[in-house]
Amino acid sequence: MEKNQAIIVPQVSSVPGHQALAARMLNWLAKRKVVDALPSTCGRRGNHMAYAIAPGARQVVKHPERLPFGQPINGLEVVDKRCIYIPSREFLGEAGCPECRQEIGEPLFESLDDWAPGYTDNFTCPECGHEDDINGFLFLQPCGFSNLGFIFNGWGEAAFTQAFLDAFAERLGFAVRVIRVDD
Repeated sequence: MEKNQAIIVPQVSSVPGHQALAARMLNWLAKRKVVDALPSTCGRRGNHMAYAIAPGARQVVKHPERLPFGQPINGLEVVDKRCIYIPSREFLGEAGCPECRQEIGEPLFESLDDWAPGYTDNFTCPECGHEDDINGFLFLQPCGFSNLGFIFNGWGEAAFTQAFLDAFAERLGFAVRVIRVDD
């Protein structure tokens, strides 16, 4: 159970004031008792520091019995640098233009060499010239590209409720997408 993740990503490449916003989101989640207020070693990345699952997590998912209570890796990790979030298993790399509806996956994913270091937030469709934030393009599988991400370790199978995602997006100030990653 602990090897899956549910990642909530704002649908904008560069979230203004993203570190302060991340702190406000953590405070909101801790007040709702979705996660603990202080970090502990329940994460997967780097120093393994994350915000452990708390009893209120049962209120924000469809399948609370699938939450990682009692697992060593169960916490929320906040990523506050530009990152690409894609499903790791069987990723097809397909994308389309919202304007002309043509398949543009290969050039779009190649453009990430310019997106990742922050040279641009946008992608231009090679078929019709439509330009938008990379998150504005259509993806066959959920993907996210942002300088802010919320990785819930072991929560993928529990599935967030739509009400929670709506409240999260409203509090965040941006539409969000959930990317599920299974290892």
